[in-house]
Amino acid sequence: CRLRQALFAHMLELDVAFFDENQVGELLNRLSSDTSVMQNAVTVNVSMALRFTAQIIISIAIVFYIQWSLTLVMLSVVPIVTIAAIIYARFVRRIAKKYQDLLAEASTVAQECMGAVRTVRSFGMETREAKHYADAVHASYLQGRKRAMVYGGFGGAMMLFGQSAVVLVLFYGGSLVVDGKGGFDAGTLMSFLLYTIMIATALGALSDIFGSLMNAVGSSARIFAILDRRPAILNYTGDKPAGLRGVLELHDVTFAYPTRPDVLVLDRVSLSIQPGTVTALCGPSGSGKSSIISLIERFYDPLEGSITIDGVGLTELDATWWRRQAALVAQEPILFACSVRENIAYGCCAVTDDAVIEAARTANAHDFVSSFPEGYTTKVGERGVQLSGGQKQRIAIARALLVDPHMLLLDEATSALDAESEHVVQEAIDRLMKNRTTVVVAHRLSTVRSADMIVVVQRGRIAERGSHDELVTLDGVYHALVRRQMASSPSDMDMEGSIDDDRTATTAP
Repeated sequence: CRLRQALFAHMLELDVAFFDENQVGELLNRLSSDTSVMQNAVTVNVSMALRFTAQIIISIAIVFYIQWSLTLVMLSVVPIVTIAAIIYARFVRRIAKKYQDLLAEASTVAQECMGAVRTVRSFGMETREAKHYADAVHASYLQGRKRAMVYGGFGGAMMLFGQSAVVLVLFYGGSLVVDGKGGFDAGTLMSFLLYTIMIATALGALSDIFGSLMNAVGSSARIFAILDRRPAILNYTGDKPAGLRGVLELHDVTFAYPTRPDVLVLDRVSLSIQPGTVTALCGPSGSGKSSIISLIERFYDPLEGSITIDGVGLTELDATWWRRQAALVAQEPILFACSVRENIAYGCCAVTDDAVIEAARTANAHDFVSSFPEGYTTKVGERGVQLSGGQKQRIAIARALLVDPHMLLLDEATSALDAESEHVVQEAIDRLMKNRTTVVVAHRLSTVRSADMIVVVQRGRIAERGSHDELVTLDGVYHALVRRQMASSPSDMDMEGSIDDDRTATTAP
């Protein structure tokens, strides 16, 4: 239980890159299966191992006292047993670790499929996913069968060596009785044989325990691979400056995701965001807009360059404290499988019902929450599955309001909504942005044009920056994007067009 708690707590301390590199199903398998194997090894198996080891030591001492020469004959099998155990230990560790890895892969397949069951159902892929899981389970079964064969073979060999010791005692002890040397009679031989059988029985039991311990060694390797990993970003160390003004600056920031270190997402990006202003990031998909948000939130640190707030590097600040100053509202907000109230109050340790309701009112969420039969105690389901996209977004906005952040980060917060939902959510966002420094990734022209500064990101670099009027007069990338959008429809369309194509169109002869 303590190991599982410690492992989970340590996982939560690790940086976001760790979760990019590892699948959720595999991590859950380490939390459940691997920790259970280790728990069994260090409790029941250890106590049994101590008991049988004591039994062997005491029995050997007694038979040594009875007849030392016969004892040496009995112990002649020990070198063979030792060599076999060493070979078995090296072999079974690899097998056990591979078995746990395959179990984790099967868990990952099941977890991924269940999490995307609507997509599976909509494409009619139930049979394919069932086969995918069956293949993963069968692979773990084959590895488990291999492990069982090795396990059984070692146990059988240990029993054979134990019985061989009994045979040697009978053969050599019988010759001593017949010869009558040293006063060794049949009664003494029977006593010696009894203790030899006790040693053989304990040795057989220890072989089973040894197999379980080697299995635990394989699991422990997977667990300690996590526990030994140090977080790249420490959450609770650093300064917590008072009187934050909020001048945020990026200085020649270069960044690549840890899972793709050879692909630069941002290349020498410099940007200054003044307090109380709205900065809009626009550009094609994959240009690096959301990566800038992730760096500001300090989910990652830049490879080169620095990010400062009021001249102080983010790396010098308490990361947890800083994230509470910069609330993030993402395109697909994550809600927990608890009540509406608990989701809104998630970022606050102690908050009154009145404060929750007021935040919901400001976020345009109170009316639809009140229409639920259970009101604010309504369970929203896993990841908020029982709510619409607009409802989830308003709950997320209320959650950010309750934290009362100094800075607001909006990562395409309305891009996935229909026109009606977007209007309601945009009203809530406008209230949330009031008197706050805001960085918004947006594709809607209405959101972008009202920003104090528009930053056009293209191929990981800043192509243009300025206000809407300034960029339109430049006749550059932004102007081409607006012209294309207005030509396609007079309504507010998605700005995530191919800026690269627009740029090519404006520069082509």
